[in-house]
Amino acid sequence: MTRRESLSKLAGCGLLIPALSAAAVRGKEAMYVGGTIGGLPEATEGQLETDDPKVLKFSSPKGKFEIPYDGITSVEYGQKAGRRLGVAIVITVWALFSKKRKHFLTIGFKDANDKPNGVVLELAKGTPKSVITIIEARSGVKCEYESEEARKHVHG
Repeated sequence: MTRRESLSKLAGCGLLIPALSAAAVRGKEAMYVGGTIGGLPEATEGQLETDDPKVLKFSSPKGKFEIPYDGITSVEYGQKAGRRLGVAIVITVWALFSKKRKHFLTIGFKDANDKPNGVVLELAKGTPKSVITIIEARSGVKCEYESEEARKHVHG
């Protein structure tokens, strides 16, 4: 990817995040904020399903994906989009000072071809604790927290 293409993607993400900060996901919904999933548009709202003991599933009318728990290499939770993805996600100053808290879960994983991938999901307010507990138990990977405040939100 050229420097110009990288800057173009970065600018596009900067325009996307303010739109995301206007509406939070609710209930059992989740939002695919971005990542390496091909064919699924950024900012796609859908359902995150943890019922299957082998794979984490995301589904929406716009598309779906599955992440095998045994392929997960990293899990990070916080109020900022994860820092581990190769694709940068910019949060503008306006979004940082927004009063609504966003709950971001970044998952790094390897696909069937052993290539590294990642997704950033926005979770609804009441769901991070159960989702993180399930992912940790099924993948064997411990979640890292962006801050002590994020850890307290999940573990009390």
